[in-house]
Amino acid sequence: MSEDQHDLPIVDPDENNQSDQQNVSESSTESATEPAINVGVTAEILEIINISDAIKQQLSRVIVGQTDLMDLMIIAILTKGHILIEGVPGVAKTLTAKLFAQTVNADFSRIQFTPDLMPSDILGTNIFNAKTNDFEFKAGPIFADIVVADEINRAPAKTQAAMFEVMQEAQVSVDGETRSMGDAFMVLATQNPIDNEGTYNLPEAQLDRFLFKIVVDYPSLLEDIKILERFQNDFDMKEADAIEKVVDLKKLVKLRKTVEKITISSQILEYIAGIIQETRRTGDLFLGASSRAAIWLMKASKAAAALRGRNFVTPDDVRWVTKPVLNHRIILSPQREMEGVPASTILQQIIEKVKVPR
Repeated sequence: MSEDQHDLPIVDPDENNQSDQQNVSESSTESATEPAINVGVTAEILEIINISDAIKQQLSRVIVGQTDLMDLMIIAILTKGHILIEGVPGVAKTLTAKLFAQTVNADFSRIQFTPDLMPSDILGTNIFNAKTNDFEFKAGPIFADIVVADEINRAPAKTQAAMFEVMQEAQVSVDGETRSMGDAFMVLATQNPIDNEGTYNLPEAQLDRFLFKIVVDYPSLLEDIKILERFQNDFDMKEADAIEKVVDLKKLVKLRKTVEKITISSQILEYIAGIIQETRRTGDLFLGASSRAAIWLMKASKAAAALRGRNFVTPDDVRWVTKPVLNHRIILSPQREMEGVPASTILQQIIEKVKVPR
């Protein structure tokens, strides 16, 4: 579908109508217990809520459930973070990431990672042009605003290493020349946790490049029924082609300044530091969270507060994003790993142990 066929206008912060503001959509996370919008919030925060609602409305035309994933993807784009989505095949990981990118008016590319994928296949390479008698750079698919990296753990170590610089520094170096990716660059990666043939585990250094690791579980019985009902007369999933662009990526980048200005008290900062310190003290973990993890937890908490219609952070905001921020930045102790205890269980125990500020 071409852009001129889209009926839904792209959200514009300068034309925001506060009187038409709707409440924040409920999700299955703790955010569902939060008040919708607090009195006295800025127009920019209301605009963030408008954009969030518009994106989720479009995704819900195809995706059933996955409200946590939708909210966290919005938080990531507001904090300039990358996302790793893990789940078994067939739970709409790649589809959700692709449709999310489709709702944003930005350059988009999808890379299918395979065991024989080379760094030049992603980054690009210099090719000799006989007409100009000189080498010209042919950009790879990584040169886009939003990149969906499908089954990223299928790429060999050399190709994974090529992603380090571009994910951390938003730049690509080829043959001694560095090219910037721009402020809007974002990677939405997926991986399959059960199919080990032809896969390479992501090293901790690369995992740390991701703001969130989101584990997508099986849908519930009611969600499975809704999925069957939705596609009983749409075998080719044509509804996915009708997803509309609702926001310009440049406007989302501007709204990052609003997230930065969200108030966070010294007590909340101490609370975040306390959670990080507890991951380093507990005997259940071999490796605790780093200071970089603490910074990302603070950033994500600010964006979570904005999505909940507040200009200040509460402990609930921190608790909401703790698991997706930390579950890929910690390593279980050998005993807990042998027992098959998931990282989320240990993190929940840590969350309950650390004293909540009043």
